[in-house]
Amino acid sequence: MTKEEKERVQILAVSIDTHDESKKFVQKLKERFPAAELDFPMLEDKNHKVIDRYGILNPDGKGWPHPATYVIDKQGVVRWRVVEVDYTKRPSNEQILRELRKLP
Repeated sequence: MTKEEKERVQILAVSIDTHDESKKFVQKLKERFPAAELDFPMLEDKNHKVIDRYGILNPDGKGWPHPATYVIDKQGVVRWRVVEVDYTKRPSNEQILRELRKLP
């Protein structure tokens, strides 16, 4: 992603983990992938407000949501989404970047 593209995009991660748990997770990711840029906020959703609003709660997941990726424009319109039942499947960075580049 170019510098200009980074200035137009805000990446957020939403999790049911607490802030402390998210910090530990990010630290583990940084240790495992030292070259990766992990410069986005990890937001806490332990009360499931976002999860419920987007309808991604996994009924078999003991409170965990289905993994989901959304591209939302500046007006709040969902332009692209991927919701997986299998937590091991995620869209690639290239797929996400392609969708971000479609935004006006």
